[in-house]
Amino acid sequence: MRKSMLTLAVVTAVGAFATAASAQTSTSPTGPAFSTRFYTTPLENDASRVVQLQEQLHLPSRPGNGFHTHFGDQWEAVIEGEITFTVKGQQPRVLKTGEWVYIPRGTIHRNENKSSQPARTIELLIRDKDKPQNAQVAE
Repeated sequence: MRKSMLTLAVVTAVGAFATAASAQTSTSPTGPAFSTRFYTTPLENDASRVVQLQEQLHLPSRPGNGFHTHFGDQWEAVIEGEITFTVKGQQPRVLKTGEWVYIPRGTIHRNENKSSQPARTIELLIRDKDKPQNAQVAE
């Protein structure tokens, strides 16, 4: 009885984890392969905006995301590997582990992993509540 209860608990835990992970795995052939949104919460003293924290996994064998912009400000830090960060019309910058960039509202930019190793970023956004997280921009 004890063994079957343990088996049931393990199967339930694995199923819950697999469901959560698959819900966060990208189906797009470009951009991050995996995103974890830790939270989205109202911005104190400004009900029109939210604060959002997320982590993204960028694989080396995958094209980066296209040029896009956000309806708010973004801070992005590389926590593993390196990311090539490009503001449209400017030279690309390679951001390595521990480096970060501030991306003001409306800045047209993209991220690519041009290295041979996976890269992870953590991103903090303060964005408009009733708008999508980003808007794609023509190349």
